[in-house]
Amino acid sequence: MSSAITNWCGQSVERVEDAALLTGRGRFVDDLGVKPGTLHAAMLRSPHAHALIRNIDIDAARRAPGVAAILTGDDVKALSASLVVGVKAPIECWPIAVDRVRYVGEPVAIAVATSRYLAEDALDLIDVDYDPLSAVVDPLAALDPMQPILHEGLCSNLASDRSFRYGDPERALADAARRVSVTVRYPRNSCTPIETYGLIAEYDPGENAYDVLSNFMGPFSLQAVMARALKVPGNRLRLRTPPDSGGSFGVKQGVFPYIVLMSVAARVTGRPVKWIEDRLEHLSASVSATNRVTTLDAAVDADGRVRALAWDQIEDVGAHIRAPEPATLYRMHGNLTGAYDIRHVSVRNRVVLTNKAPTGLNRGFGGPQVYYALERLMQRVAIELDLDPVDVIRKNLVPTGAFPYRTATGALLDSGDYAKAFETALLDGGFDELRQRQKNARADGRIYGIGCTAAVEPSVSNMGYITTVLTAEERRKAG
Repeated sequence: MSSAITNWCGQSVERVEDAALLTGRGRFVDDLGVKPGTLHAAMLRSPHAHALIRNIDIDAARRAPGVAAILTGDDVKALSASLVVGVKAPIECWPIAVDRVRYVGEPVAIAVATSRYLAEDALDLIDVDYDPLSAVVDPLAALDPMQPILHEGLCSNLASDRSFRYGDPERALADAARRVSVTVRYPRNSCTPIETYGLIAEYDPGENAYDVLSNFMGPFSLQAVMARALKVPGNRLRLRTPPDSGGSFGVKQGVFPYIVLMSVAARVTGRPVKWIEDRLEHLSASVSATNRVTTLDAAVDADGRVRALAWDQIEDVGAHIRAPEPATLYRMHGNLTGAYDIRHVSVRNRVVLTNKAPTGLNRGFGGPQVYYALERLMQRVAIELDLDPVDVIRKNLVPTGAFPYRTATGALLDSGDYAKAFETALLDGGFDELRQRQKNARADGRIYGIGCTAAVEPSVSNMGYITTVLTAEERRKAG
């Protein structure tokens, strides 16, 4: 009998799930049966980035064949509460437009009918009187008091402004042999899973409870947010997931506002309501990663050793701060020094609102925004001090033997040998050969670049339900 494998690193693991999926036996949300009498929903979405809603005429749509209900923002507001906003600000966040639209694709009305086809037909009969307003789409422009304000109760587009200080960054910057800084813009990006959002919602009036099947594969993380919005205790909102998921990459976290909407629709109609997002809806209005403007200033010794960092981050979360945002901004806060041994850090984080679709989790959320800025800075250090970029990375890595290492901003780097890992990457990646290719290419007048970065990603979730699957030792490590 062969001995059991105890170290899976580098081992090939056979996939066992493919046969069912490749032969059409997958069970995704749209494959599952529904109860007799289940209705189907379609949504009318805003064609404007910013506009007041003067009137919505739904009379003709209500009389259309097969229509069970037409819901507007006022109907949803009467049966639900504003979604929780993750910062202390006088902002309401509804899953449907109430008095104004703030981004292209924002839901304005919901048609619920006996088929999706009839629901879509009913949408054509809804007449919305919009009063278009100027839009703001750039995060720096959003800070200008002369620009349009998205949420009047806030009196500006700045939803949060927080500062942090670790060590003595001011002195380190003042005493620095050199000051090196960069300003970078990280653009929005998103994911396009094969399967779009989908859900089936049902309301039980006797129990005042909701049962929702959706392809949000991590529903516990926002279950409390949805229950609060539906005005029921957590034990009155049952969330279920299908056996299979056609991809998520974080983006399906964004289905939760639609869970609230369809739950309200089920309550109004007294019947289960099914909604499957179409591809155009997903491309125009599903959540994207945040775009960010970062100015990063460093105190640097003459030999390239970085002593301090001053972060100034402006985070664009779109038209609403939807939970768990501003998680993208703060997920990497404990590790703003990356793989480097830097003990003095200051941080200013600003969250701004713009007339774009609300943001949410996308693969690696928060990490790319931080490392794009930090590694651009390390490259700039090498350029301004006329040093080899590889040597700048080597000089600043957390030293071998320093683990477990607590970063200046609080993260625990529990183990590792970053110097050895970096040298292994250079060797296995054929770095010397790449350098020779670069030399040859430049001799021929061709541009040939080589990029080296050092990045550390968080591994353990701090969500409460994770403790049910961690050992006591792992829970202590996670903090």
